[in-house]
Amino acid sequence: MTRFAYKLIFLILLIMSVGILTIYSSTFNSSSPIERSLYLRQIIWAFLGLVCLLAISRNSYRQLWDGAYIFYAIGIGLLLTVAISGFVRSGAQRWLKIFWFNFQPSELMKLIVVIYLARYFSQPSESLRQDVENWGIIKAIGIPFIFICPSILLILKQPDLGTAIFIFFVFIAMLFVARVNFKFILLILLGVVISSPVLWHFLKDYQKTRLLVFLKPNVDPLGAGYTIIQSKIAVASGGLFGKGWLGGSQSQLHFLPESHTDFIFATFAEQWGLMGSLVLLLLYYLLLRLGLNVTQRASDYFGHLLASGITLNLGISIFINVAMIIGLAPVVGLPLPLLSYGGSSLVVTLFSLGILLNIEKRLAI
Repeated sequence: MTRFAYKLIFLILLIMSVGILTIYSSTFNSSSPIERSLYLRQIIWAFLGLVCLLAISRNSYRQLWDGAYIFYAIGIGLLLTVAISGFVRSGAQRWLKIFWFNFQPSELMKLIVVIYLARYFSQPSESLRQDVENWGIIKAIGIPFIFICPSILLILKQPDLGTAIFIFFVFIAMLFVARVNFKFILLILLGVVISSPVLWHFLKDYQKTRLLVFLKPNVDPLGAGYTIIQSKIAVASGGLFGKGWLGGSQSQLHFLPESHTDFIFATFAEQWGLMGSLVLLLLYYLLLRLGLNVTQRASDYFGHLLASGITLNLGISIFINVAMIIGLAPVVGLPLPLLSYGGSSLVVTLFSLGILLNIEKRLAI
């Protein structure tokens, strides 16, 4: 194993360990035996994810080039299956029931979109000198946008506005990485702004309320605004050094909903305070820095774009989740990578990092 591999795996194991301890602390005194055992399930998911990481790291990432369109078709097929016969929970139809666990295809679609875009923008040339600035708007933006639209629409139907917006953000970020003409990117962003009043009418009532609560949290303190208010209280009550593991009123007394999933950062901040939160963010920074290092050193354009997309995937997820927790972004229901409870998110994240490890491994040969 290379020095890069040791650093990457060390950071992964450290963040996942913190996540498992935080999941345990937020569920150990629950009245539900299922909730009390969630940390054990997370350990199983972590083991399966690490197996996937090691497996993909031993195979050439170039195989993803060959199968990019097949993977995309599989992803769309899974989303269609969810729309037809998906498992419903809390009013959302986002999961497929597979034996004893629930699988969320939208998490897999985040990675598949990156693989597809990396393949698309690296088609004309294998050289890092490839330049797409001279592409027309249809080729540079129109064709890839048409391809990712079905995934966004199917995810919106579940409904899962957060993941749909996330995929759109990744698409825009990949346009920057691929050096698409900046004027084209501005046009698509302008189009979104202009069409926002029309898009507003297609949102469900609870989604509209979440956006309104983001602008004014106290507009519905006992309803849509309750979670974000409790989240802010949890973060603030942690102070400088926190209340310690298994401590904290918001998570331990179950005032904070989803304290082990989307709002796990608030639970962590309450227990370990500002200093602990900064240490956790430092670990994420080091992880992202390793990803950026691979993007800069990739030996071919597909590897460069693929590593960039995976790193952007992680970075955007971390930013949106933390911003959501402290009230700087609307509540959109995105997990914090490697920390939040959730098998689909954890396994796909580890699989993505396995691809990153494989790209770096090819540089060492």
